[in-house]
Amino acid sequence: MTQWPAVTVVMPVLNEANYLKASVAAILRQDYPGQIQVALALGPSTDGTDLVAKDLALADPRIIIVTNASGRTPDGLNAALAATKQEIVVRVDAHSELADGYIRLAVETLQRTGADNVGGVMGAVGVTKFEVAVAAAMTSPLGVGPVSFHTGGKEGPADTVYLGAFKRSALVRVGGYDPAFTRAQDWEMNYRIRTTGGTVWFNPNLFVTYRPRNNVRALAKQYFEYGSWRHEVMRRHPQTKRTISALRYFAPPLAVALIAIGKVLGTVGLFMSNYLIWAYLLPLGYLALTLLSSLTLIKRARGGALWVPIVLMTMQMSWGIGFLTSRNKR
Repeated sequence: MTQWPAVTVVMPVLNEANYLKASVAAILRQDYPGQIQVALALGPSTDGTDLVAKDLALADPRIIIVTNASGRTPDGLNAALAATKQEIVVRVDAHSELADGYIRLAVETLQRTGADNVGGVMGAVGVTKFEVAVAAAMTSPLGVGPVSFHTGGKEGPADTVYLGAFKRSALVRVGGYDPAFTRAQDWEMNYRIRTTGGTVWFNPNLFVTYRPRNNVRALAKQYFEYGSWRHEVMRRHPQTKRTISALRYFAPPLAVALIAIGKVLGTVGLFMSNYLIWAYLLPLGYLALTLLSSLTLIKRARGGALWVPIVLMTMQMSWGIGFLTSRNKR
């Protein structure tokens, strides 16, 4: 490539004082030959994030600060897009770090494939024992299903990718991020790109380090919201329910429903019918399967192996409950 297009990195930021500096540093040390600008969309943080961001902007003129009064991710992304004009837009979260060479490879992939968006692997990496267990679950089909940007796979067209590097023209074509989507805005955006004639492309060599949630409560909240907002995508775009890839989204809510039915019928059986007591096999069977499947992640989880069953159940049950209890968010 003789002329490298200018790149804007857009990053929504809210309460990320512990991670922001490392995330921005990973962007600024990229070996990209063209111009790079970093737009930090600052929400109303309460942990000192704004001071970190201002120090970063003062130290490097490539960094600009954009106000995101609502603090919501789609609003921040759209504000950063409106404040910039570069041809290529790379989305990065303050909870993640780009691998060396990421932007260069992303631009090369955009040019080579003609895609509107390219992305790669969400490489979860933990530090504490709990985080290591979450990382093991997030990079296994047991925790997240057969999703290429979590577990890897062959290069090629995809329904969605993690974060992504976009042609700005594609973002303009679809009207930016839908501000209604607190979560799942990437999936919903990529759906609109695909249905307007564009291609979303997965390249497993594009790697982004992701820092998992550090406790059960935060993980449960995250996956509850994932399930709830994924249901909203189906509600807004009903045709997505009828695809083969959508089948995996029904597995967690089905498991939650069967476990609930098993507990209710089994409890009734204690007082009314011995036959109904067998319904307890549904929740007990799920527990047994989870414990057995956890054994396959022991090596990957290293010192956090004992957390793996709890992490798997938290992710699966929270996602399923979120999906089942989701209400129309319009």
